[in-house]
Amino acid sequence: MDNNLSMLMGKKRVSALKLSKETGISRTAIHGLYHEKTQSPDIKTVLRLCEYFNVTPNEFFGIDEKKGG
Repeated sequence: MDNNLSMLMGKKRVSALKLSKETGISRTAIHGLYHEKTQSPDIKTVLRLCEYFNVTPNEFFGIDEKKGG
């Protein structure tokens, strides 16, 4: 599933290991999202990442509300 995790991690200069330690999300889950291989991410995981990066779920998934996606 498309998302902006790699961009968010790059902006904040955070590694998958550090992100895992600071959020409690497994490195496997982060890796799957980073490489956009996870088809149906767990909503709790997405919300935890959104909180960590201070973004909305729409921003996380790259959804432009004005354009409808």
